[in-house]
Amino acid sequence: MTGLTTPPERVLSRQPAGGRPVRKDEIEIPERGLYIESWLPERRSRRKPILYVHGALGGSWVWERFLHHFAARGWEGHALNLRNHFWSQTADPASLTIETYTEDVIAALERLGPSAVAVGHGMGGLLVLKAIERAPVAAYALIAPEPPRELREPARPHVVRDVPDAWGRAELGWEVLPEKLIREQRDLTVADVVRIQHLLGQKPFESGPARRQVLAGVPVDRGALPDVPRLVIGAGLDTLVPEEDVERLAEWLGAPYEPFGAHSHYGLLLGEQGYLQVADTLRAFLEQHRL
Repeated sequence: MTGLTTPPERVLSRQPAGGRPVRKDEIEIPERGLYIESWLPERRSRRKPILYVHGALGGSWVWERFLHHFAARGWEGHALNLRNHFWSQTADPASLTIETYTEDVIAALERLGPSAVAVGHGMGGLLVLKAIERAPVAAYALIAPEPPRELREPARPHVVRDVPDAWGRAELGWEVLPEKLIREQRDLTVADVVRIQHLLGQKPFESGPARRQVLAGVPVDRGALPDVPRLVIGAGLDTLVPEEDVERLAEWLGAPYEPFGAHSHYGLLLGEQGYLQVADTLRAFLEQHRL
């Protein structure tokens, strides 16, 4: 977590195995303190731009494998860092809410235009649903998304009250030895786990108010969602968003559901061995709808 003054290197050209050269760029939305990490094909294509939205304690780092995979195949990818996350501007977590984060996503979608495909993970999936109530998209995909109020049992009042204004990886069960995490999340390697632990952060910085809203239930107006191609993906080893909740959301949205029984919540995106299966499923969805 840092400010906008120390972004990563702006341009990086590389030749991926079996793909096209890609380069890195950036988009800044200074009025909201947002930094978007962009991975672009060396040559422009007619494919739709993809906006990636991370979940709790995440950042554009969550999407690095996807950014590289899709840019090498002609899709420009833009990974948003929500306020107070990774390279975006720091802020008091107690001042941030689901509404704040939703406005961040809307600002990014408006920058990319109505032809963008929105892809969200975890809380980011819920934020995508909230944002596209008001912002047009060409399609959307939700990966292990937090379900809206209409599909979840509200947490008990004391559970909601006990969420601190700022919280960290301990609340997700990631403040333990890597060996324990590997036993619980069998699709991750030691290197995967150590990297995720490091990037989830040493200090609490996630918004308590936003988490309390998610636990109490964030409403989504299904009638306001655009009638565009959509896809929902779940993970059988997910200890944060149960697969049955994700499947129920897919049915509620009238979306195809793709389960990955041997994947965990983070393994869907970051597993060295397993992310490619998820990326290929998303790519097949994009190609099927000519996106």
